[in-house]
Amino acid sequence: MPGEDLSQRIEEALQKALARATGPAAPPLLAKALNHSVFPSGQRIRPRLTLSVALACGDDQPLVSTSAAAAIELLHCASLVHDDMPCFDNAAIRRGKASVHAAYGEPLALLAGDALIVLAFETAALAAVSDPLRAVSLSTIIARAVGMPHGIVAGQGWESEVSPDLALYQRAKTGSLFAGAAIAGAAAAGHAAEPWGMLGYRLGEAYQVADDIRDVMCSEKDIGKPVGQDKSLGRPNAVHELGARGAALKLLSLVEDAAESIPDCVGAAALKAQIRAQASRFLPKEAAQHAA
Repeated sequence: MPGEDLSQRIEEALQKALARATGPAAPPLLAKALNHSVFPSGQRIRPRLTLSVALACGDDQPLVSTSAAAAIELLHCASLVHDDMPCFDNAAIRRGKASVHAAYGEPLALLAGDALIVLAFETAALAAVSDPLRAVSLSTIIARAVGMPHGIVAGQGWESEVSPDLALYQRAKTGSLFAGAAIAGAAAAGHAAEPWGMLGYRLGEAYQVADDIRDVMCSEKDIGKPVGQDKSLGRPNAVHELGARGAALKLLSLVEDAAESIPDCVGAAALKAQIRAQASRFLPKEAAQHAA
């Protein structure tokens, strides 16, 4: 499963999707805001998970799996645009550059996030030219991953509650889209999809712990976004609760649990090895010594 090949598939699919949405008839500033939201790339962790699962399951319909991966990333980018806005995190930086609302203003940021959500569903729907039934399945999967009551919208909503259910909050805010990414990969390859949810939830929880560690132990320059947000906004953080060593060990344990949760498939062994190898990418270097 060569990393460069996955990256190429993802970037080409995103470029095609944005080209449909930002042509000559589009409002120029909003078109620029959409491109600013998606490019240049972040780590593309979620769409890479979609394609990795699809490949482990045989990937007999590459157009469908690539569409699924692009849709997942468009939804992730939309969530970042909205998450950064003043009504939520009020973050001026994302991926090392101005966040969308800082660069284009709040009205265009709101519209850009909305447009990316719609574009994600259009991208999934267009996979019907290869396999209508799988395309329908993808639409349902991504809707559940982003909507109510368990998706990232719900995760954002929990932040407005006086006494949020922390388990539900973290599962929805981070885990839901990771689970959707894994489930979508299996569905795109024509396999039973729901058993793959645990892989996504475990990886999502691991990524959240990694994000908690970065928020405490890294600099804004290192991670390309504001740090210390959890403390300033009163949000739960694994380092605050478990200490640096406890958080690092929890992250590694979650990655191992994720690898062990992989259902039987033709590429299970290779995918398990890949997931374990990703642990070093999840664990910030500043925290690696604490896990030794």
